[in-house]
Amino acid sequence: MSRLVLATRNAGKIVELRRILAAAGLAVELAGMEEFPEIGDVPETGLTFAENALIKARAIASATGLPAVADDSGLCVDALNGMPGVFSARWSGRHGDDEANLNLLLAQVADVPAGHRGAHFACAAALALPSGEERVVEGALHGVIVDKPRGAGGFGYDPIFVPEGGIRTTAELTSAEKDAISHRGRAFRALAPVVAELL
Repeated sequence: MSRLVLATRNAGKIVELRRILAAAGLAVELAGMEEFPEIGDVPETGLTFAENALIKARAIASATGLPAVADDSGLCVDALNGMPGVFSARWSGRHGDDEANLNLLLAQVADVPAGHRGAHFACAAALALPSGEERVVEGALHGVIVDKPRGAGGFGYDPIFVPEGGIRTTAELTSAEKDAISHRGRAFRALAPVVAELL
């Protein structure tokens, strides 16, 4: 059985990728970064989701000697020329302050009419092998930004994002409903055949 490292300490991401690989019929043992406490966080210095995913995957493959998967994702708002994009987690200045990020974004689009509030969640997932071989795939979920937060599920910008054709925000969807359409789920599902081919 091949061993694969997912460059995250987020248990939810590990469970999601494990489910997707199993559904694709892949016998892969997936490890998270909690199994490698000596390896610190990898700075995301790229200007695109793909660059950041590759930076992390390469660093973890090099540090562990194992094939590594990493992802980077964020929200791209049409009226803000695709921002916050790769800066989504630190849009308000502090990394991971979901409420401040969300409030700043709502303030920035407050005067944007409903018909011009298009946005999409984007995710790039990269696989890097210790040999230097690497691939990147991407997934997206298109929708619109609403006026005020709704729903208690999800995280980040989920309470203000309604997927195309829907009426509920991603924070109002069940985990299973969100997994089925999410940008990360789409990227991870696109990565499964790549894992099958390279491992």
